[in-house]
Amino acid sequence: MSEDEPIQSDDLRTRLHAMETRLRRMRDQRSNHNENAKRAADSRDSVQNQGKELRERIGERLEEQKEVRARAKVHQARRDEIQKQIGELIQQKRGRRDEGNKSVVIELSETVGEIDRIENQIMTDGNLSLMKENRLLKKLKNLISKRDELMPAVQELQVIEIDLGDMEGSIQLLRSEADAQHQAMLDANKEADQIWEDIKPMLEERDFLRAEGDRLHAAFVAARESADKVHSDMKELLDQVNQIRDELKAQREERERIIREHNESVREATKTPDQDEELAESLTEQLLESGSITLGGTRANSSDRDMSRKKKKSRRLGTTRGKRD
Repeated sequence: MSEDEPIQSDDLRTRLHAMETRLRRMRDQRSNHNENAKRAADSRDSVQNQGKELRERIGERLEEQKEVRARAKVHQARRDEIQKQIGELIQQKRGRRDEGNKSVVIELSETVGEIDRIENQIMTDGNLSLMKENRLLKKLKNLISKRDELMPAVQELQVIEIDLGDMEGSIQLLRSEADAQHQAMLDANKEADQIWEDIKPMLEERDFLRAEGDRLHAAFVAARESADKVHSDMKELLDQVNQIRDELKAQREERERIIREHNESVREATKTPDQDEELAESLTEQLLESGSITLGGTRANSSDRDMSRKKKKSRRLGTTRGKRD
């Protein structure tokens, strides 16, 4: 391991610490953005729910106003029809008839009157020829069909049936009913106008809630985009952090390898023969080959050992001569 490696490791650790600190800050920022987005979304949903409920109430009120307006139009149609009948009765009273624009009530009254006349003639006139009676029956059939066609229109308008025999009484009755229908029309329109006055502030509140919902939704989107941006930056920074961690791990593993190999070398150098299997095997082979082995000294020559033994033996067996007194 070079002398620069500890310096590089310290630099990497310093950078790693700074990056991890920055990551913690970015996590807090992302959490804040997500929390802001959640609050904005909750507020938006609440406002939108209020707007939905308000729109439903507005719809109900508008439908109610529509029904009142329709009722006013019915009263107006009845008034107009009655006034038309009055005009026709006045014309008839003066001896003038307008065949081109009769009211349905006048037309129905005339048709019913004609039907009654023909039926009475058929039943009471004994001088009718067969041919004339058939013509009257055919005409009666057509009148009955016309009456059946006019009846639904008259019933729909619910106008007053008049008596053509009492022109003045019918005109007064129709005028009274026309006034009543006109007043009913005015009352219905007034009611519809009041409903609209009630609806107008609801429409203003609806527009406010819609704008507020749009604002909160924009705030939600902005907060989410900010959170996504921080998350993206965190991913890039985390890649760098993992890269530095991998480098530090590699350096640590390299130091551990060097220390392990050094310790192994020291252990090998300090082994005694009884701990060194290879040395023990080598000595065993020498002993088997030569018959003797010396540890820690030199091995003596066999001829030197024989000569030494002979010298010791001759000194023990020899005699000593000397001068005798």
